[in-house]
Amino acid sequence: MTEYIIIVAMIAVAAIAVYQYFGQTVRNQTAAIAQELSGKDGSTAKSAAQTAAGQAQTVGNQKHTLDTYVNQVGK
Repeated sequence: MTEYIIIVAMIAVAAIAVYQYFGQTVRNQTAAIAQELSGKDGSTAKSAAQTAAGQAQTVGNQKHTLDTYVNQVGK
């Protein structure tokens, strides 16, 4: 049972990290879909989603080590 709790906790941490990087993209895409469904132009939200995705890709391509984490927490 303990192993399952550890696995669930690891999945939760991974989900939080993914949402942190891609959350803005998902929110903007959802906004664009909602605007298009309501008959409005969703191009602004779509552009914002593309910008957020580019920023998330930049952050995702950076190398993160334990030193990076310690430096961010210490600030």
